[in-house]
Amino acid sequence: MEAVKLKRSPLSLRRQCELLCVPRSSLYYAPIPEKPENLKMMSLMDTHLTSHPKEGVLSMVDWLQERGYPVGPKRVRRMFRLMGHETIYRRKNLTKVALKAYIKPYLLRGLKIERANQVWCTDITYIPMAKGFMYMTAYIDVYSRKIMGWGISNAMSKQWCMDVLETAMAENGVPEIINSDQGSQYTSPSWTNYLEGKGIKISMDGKGRATDNIWIERFWKTIKYNHIYLNPCDTGLELYEGVQTYIEYYHQKKHQGIGMKPNDAYYKSLNQNAA
Repeated sequence: MEAVKLKRSPLSLRRQCELLCVPRSSLYYAPIPEKPENLKMMSLMDTHLTSHPKEGVLSMVDWLQERGYPVGPKRVRRMFRLMGHETIYRRKNLTKVALKAYIKPYLLRGLKIERANQVWCTDITYIPMAKGFMYMTAYIDVYSRKIMGWGISNAMSKQWCMDVLETAMAENGVPEIINSDQGSQYTSPSWTNYLEGKGIKISMDGKGRATDNIWIERFWKTIKYNHIYLNPCDTGLELYEGVQTYIEYYHQKKHQGIGMKPNDAYYKSLNQNAA
């Protein structure tokens, strides 16, 4: 086969950058990778925080120092930000009208969940890798415990969450309620307007209520201890394929919360009965 020759652009790099309004320095900038020591600590922190999610900065500083890591509060706070781990507490700016409009009440307290697609829960979690890290989001049907949709990304963005949700709804239908925490992805005008446009009621965890979104938190613990921590991946593709294989297995397992039934088959039977 003849080698395909790529045509060189007649425009210089300088002119291309001017037309695109891009600084030339960005063409030559190579992102600085995270230090291996920080990646190791973040992996240890994630394992610990999965079982003890209420640990704060000072507690984590002590915990790491006991294991021989010379860290301080400033370094731990930075790693918390990278991991998307944030302590829930009342902040002064929550009283601003512009923000209060997008913070919704918790609708699940006292609610009898008795059918599929009545309530979905969602969240974002940090995924450690052999070299680096990624983020994962998922939507779980509370009644059947089926994972309705999931995605992996290197950034936590509102659009990413909505894209995963759109795919999940195209495959499984539209839920009546979606519950989330009060993270920035879920307290934005774009998220609120998107859900309300679909006729979905928005529910959010109460302040200091770690158990309000317990269904998705249990799934995070399950997939991390049973798969992710045991199979550190080198690439995003390897991580995606591994998670996909595990979720297929998870859907075939029998779950105590739904009477020892496989949640995928249980969800399908519920939809058939409803039809």
